[in-house]
Amino acid sequence: MFWVLLLFLAWAFAGTACARLCLAAVRTDASDAPDASDAPYVPDAPTVSDRDLTLYEAAFLSGGPSRVADVALVSMARQRRLLLAHTGWATVVDPRGRDEIEQSVIGAIGPGGQSRIAPVRTRAADAEAVRRLADGLVHAGLAVPECSDTVASAVRHVRAAALAVAALGGTAVLLPGDTGAPRPLVGAWFALPLILTLGSLAIARFEAHPYSPWASPAGQRLLRALTGKPAGDERSFLTSVAIRGIRAIGEPELRAAFTHRDQPLRE
Repeated sequence: MFWVLLLFLAWAFAGTACARLCLAAVRTDASDAPDASDAPYVPDAPTVSDRDLTLYEAAFLSGGPSRVADVALVSMARQRRLLLAHTGWATVVDPRGRDEIEQSVIGAIGPGGQSRIAPVRTRAADAEAVRRLADGLVHAGLAVPECSDTVASAVRHVRAAALAVAALGGTAVLLPGDTGAPRPLVGAWFALPLILTLGSLAIARFEAHPYSPWASPAGQRLLRALTGKPAGDERSFLTSVAIRGIRAIGEPELRAAFTHRDQPLRE
């Protein structure tokens, strides 16, 4: 009857993960619909839906701190104030950053004015200016707090639980010797927690998709509004990079600068 112990584990994984997903969804809905009586009415006061996102804000809500660094690098490269070589090196042309994020990028490159792009992206993403940007978005209700349990993380937990249930079920069915019950019946018992996890994923896909680890529901609505704006100018290009990442870069050499990987040394 060892399979019964495996069944208990399967239910524990499935129940914990699905409960976490439900709690995360409830907290997200509660944060997205605050009680209107808690705040005084101010005529003609701007609301979150009326707010325009900056490029850096859109980048953070779409891809987090690393996306902010990418947008700054691409913007400076397009203005010829930074040279991004297809070999994966960044070289400073104009050392005067036009905002805090650009200054963080220049500082991440270092006093020598040249550095590999990968560590520059990492250091710029960890800069104080990006943390202040994140705090402002959280305060505005557009981003989720760093330590909060988001729907995205809960969905990943449920996916892992579904895989664990399937593995435990397969192990129970394939156990050698007499299981004390018909093997199809053993498999049917494990199908129940598997159905629970898969059903939870399906409901989450229908009710809460897309799952963003950075943007709150209000922030996701502003991002969707950005994607509907006409393209063609420089800001539209940078907006597409902010939302979609470096895969939105159409210039092969510039895209190669971000995707370049050093080849291993050969003897």
